[in-house]
Amino acid sequence: MARLPYLEADQVAPEYRDMLKRNTNLHKLLVNSPDMARAFNGVGGYIRFKSKLDPRLRELAILQVGWLEQSEYEFTHHVKIGKEFGVTDEDIQGLIAETKGQPSKLEPLAKAILKGAREMVRELAMSEATFAEIKRELSDEHMTDLVLTIAFYCAVVRVLATMQIDNEPYYKEVLQQYPLQGVK
Repeated sequence: MARLPYLEADQVAPEYRDMLKRNTNLHKLLVNSPDMARAFNGVGGYIRFKSKLDPRLRELAILQVGWLEQSEYEFTHHVKIGKEFGVTDEDIQGLIAETKGQPSKLEPLAKAILKGAREMVRELAMSEATFAEIKRELSDEHMTDLVLTIAFYCAVVRVLATMQIDNEPYYKEVLQQYPLQGVK
């Protein structure tokens, strides 16, 4: 159970109701601080809709953070979102294999991005070698977007865990296909 209330549109000032158009528990809780919620939504919106980073690669990086951190909410939501942006079941199986140190059929750039995300989660920063490997394929703008995306979702999973935000039942079906357990 969440540590703060989930607010509905009629419980927030009219100028903040637009932030609840995505009817998720995360947004319903964050609107307890509406100006902070707007700032949070601004970064998330930029990542999803304005970043020039390949959306499939972006979603794989986000999924890697959710998988490593055992964040049911983050992982299940981004399986659904990722599929809207070209992530396949084979990609997710590849992510799981790569996390376990096993071979996958993912292309080299996706493997390097997943490795970079794992390093940022586990070690705080990407190694010099991983950064250089990814940088051979991505522009400075794309690298900045990638690093900030991974860092933002490292923050998101911590918000979800600390606030004990409940996952919506609709998303739990993803766990039947990809159970989160023993990854850390």
